[in-house]
Amino acid sequence: MRPLVLAIVGPTASGKSSLAEEVATRLSTSVVSTDAMQVYRGMDIGTAKTPVGERRCPLLMVDVCPVGEDYSVRLFQRDARAAIDSLLAKGEMPVLCGGTGLYLDAVIDQMDFPSGERGSEARERYERLAESEGGDPVWRELERRDPESANLIHPHNVRRVIRALELLDQGDSYAKTHEGLHSRASHYDALIFGLQMKRQRLYRRIDERVDGMFDAGLVDEVMTLRGEGLERSTTASQAIGYKEVLELLDERTTEAEARDLVKMRTRRYAKRQISWFRRDGRVRWLDMDALDTKGAADVVLKGLSDALLERGGCDE
Repeated sequence: MRPLVLAIVGPTASGKSSLAEEVATRLSTSVVSTDAMQVYRGMDIGTAKTPVGERRCPLLMVDVCPVGEDYSVRLFQRDARAAIDSLLAKGEMPVLCGGTGLYLDAVIDQMDFPSGERGSEARERYERLAESEGGDPVWRELERRDPESANLIHPHNVRRVIRALELLDQGDSYAKTHEGLHSRASHYDALIFGLQMKRQRLYRRIDERVDGMFDAGLVDEVMTLRGEGLERSTTASQAIGYKEVLELLDERTTEAEARDLVKMRTRRYAKRQISWFRRDGRVRWLDMDALDTKGAADVVLKGLSDALLERGGCDE
């Protein structure tokens, strides 16, 4: 029988971190982040990373990579599974939390990620385009040539967008390669809870979060990270919030325009997150318009208790 893990998913600003922390605290365990950007050290405000002094339980798989380097989903899969297996070996229930669907799937499902060969003429061409003009033109090229694949990849996941374009150049489609995305074999048995709320309320929370990030010093954070090599990473430098502030620092936009762009792009990202998790029939949805954090935690823990009973109590 595969080990059981718990996962809290949903769109950005829906309250995932608070719920996961509440559940993990009650279980006396750790939260394992499955966020593609929280892995970078120093990317704190713009990724809504819970400050160290405010954490009620250990938070794993954050701050594992220098901001000037690229950290692939293949590396994340390896390191996150090691963290999860360590918790399981101690008899603790891992609580996975994040909104990056691919990263969650890479951990809980059987997925193979070839390391890939660097230096191909096509890859270098796409990388030069991303470095000179940012990730959006590269993603738009993928959208033009293969809309189905573009719909599966976040525009700021530049490495994966470039890989999808490479596949197209080879006569293959990323979307076709990943058919049956949510029907693959499992690596862990996962009890997944998703947070949902009325779209208008979610967008209001997103806008408030973005304003809070700027007020908390996002511009200063990006200035510091730029000095630490932020722009050397084709992934981190394209993250929502960081890309726009880099443009602000280069005087290509105003702070008001940057705020509005971050809000708009975050809302679009939230829609893609919702679509991703909706495709996964394993997700049990929690109505956060009717539940507060503690009430939602009660539902999650009851579901976990029931799941353990169905497994014959062998995970207790």
